[in-house]
Amino acid sequence: MYEQLKTILITDLHVAEDDVRPEATREEAGLDSLAMVELSMALGKRLGLDVSDDELLEAATVGELARLVEERAAQAA
Repeated sequence: MYEQLKTILITDLHVAEDDVRPEATREEAGLDSLAMVELSMALGKRLGLDVSDDELLEAATVGELARLVEERAAQAA
């Protein structure tokens, strides 16, 4: 799931590939609150997952974002 999230961050949100690391904070990756709204929409469109931007904002790192997306995908399956 991390690789799918990484692809979305790079292609849809235009985050620099070098900034997408599991230990990177949202701020280090350039993911502000607007980016979380965009990510929420991209997750819905690309993966069919319903993850709110508020939930995404609770994640402190890219790795935590990936875990949240993975948990949501498991619930949807």
